[in-house]
Amino acid sequence: MIVAKENASKLDMGVVKGGRYLLVPFFTLYMILFLYLPLLPHSVHCQCTKTPIIFNFGDSNSDTGGYADGVGLNFAPPNGRTYFHQPARRLSDGRLMIDFLCESLNTDYLTPYLNSLEPNFTNGVNFAIIGSATLPRYVPFSLFVQVSQFLRFRYRSPALMLNGCKDLVGDEDFENALYTIDIGQNDLAASFDNLTYSQVIERIPSFITEIKNAIWNIYEKGGKKFWVHNTGPLGCLPQKLALLARNATELDKHGCLQPLNNAAKTFNAQLRVLCEQLRRELINVTIVYVDIYSIKYDLIANASNYGFESPLMACCGNGGPPYNYNANINCGRTGYTVCHEGSKFISWDGVHYTEAANAIFASKILSTHYSTPQLSFNFFCNNM
Repeated sequence: MIVAKENASKLDMGVVKGGRYLLVPFFTLYMILFLYLPLLPHSVHCQCTKTPIIFNFGDSNSDTGGYADGVGLNFAPPNGRTYFHQPARRLSDGRLMIDFLCESLNTDYLTPYLNSLEPNFTNGVNFAIIGSATLPRYVPFSLFVQVSQFLRFRYRSPALMLNGCKDLVGDEDFENALYTIDIGQNDLAASFDNLTYSQVIERIPSFITEIKNAIWNIYEKGGKKFWVHNTGPLGCLPQKLALLARNATELDKHGCLQPLNNAAKTFNAQLRVLCEQLRRELINVTIVYVDIYSIKYDLIANASNYGFESPLMACCGNGGPPYNYNANINCGRTGYTVCHEGSKFISWDGVHYTEAANAIFASKILSTHYSTPQLSFNFFCNNM
């Protein structure tokens, strides 16, 4: 069920004036997380001997506030309503996959690199920024720019610590750190805006090359542990389904756009080959390739089995069924609608996922069943 929202753009310190929104009932969300978070193997809730260090590179799937910090933007409610109970600089109703992965290591959520207000980088840095892609290379905040930021941090952090600065990362910790990469979705999405399917496929090797360069650059500065996510089923996003012209033959049996999903599969196949190649080329390096596509598609295809409804419909947006997506009235803007039971929806705003969906994604990631090789975060915890 969807409830209409009014005057949501009139904000003062994150409080809606002249309108209201309904929070997800706590008990409903609790039951979703209670049912699925125990699926995590007990071993992944590790006690590291040292504070785990994570450096994350990516886009909105893992941006914990970099975009908001960079442009000085406060996201509007109902973003963040589920867990944080206020906008938390994330495009979701709550936590992201990266947040749950940090929880599995018993470490704090990652601080964005662009956070200038008393940042704490003792457990790593989040370089991910909403809208980021691998190309164009020199446009903020491409993967190349994010790695450039890391290289500057790599150079400056140990020197500053020697001068008495705190809340940074020591020289020896960079070699033991975990480097997580989740990027490519925006490259494919932008390509489909003005290219044919065959032209999109032709561009994919250039995206993969940028990821290869990123891993090499980090490796040359001591990085040895990499965690690489492939890209999800782009053709199942309510945004794409609502905006792209299509015919019935382009939809699969679950209602997703096959051309977009096929492009994602092509990207993923090449990314997997890259990871295999780099394992052979780089010395004393661990590279885990994680099949995020299968994890997300399984939840969408079998939504009812997980207690979800309307898997191709956004919880927060405008337009109602079947997708509740309107490019002119995004989640949080005047006129948006939001579901009563956010935990029953997979898609939060047509592009990003709900906390309940992210919790299941994280549980499957940590199961190791979708990883090559089958190493969990527990492995990295014990080797940090």
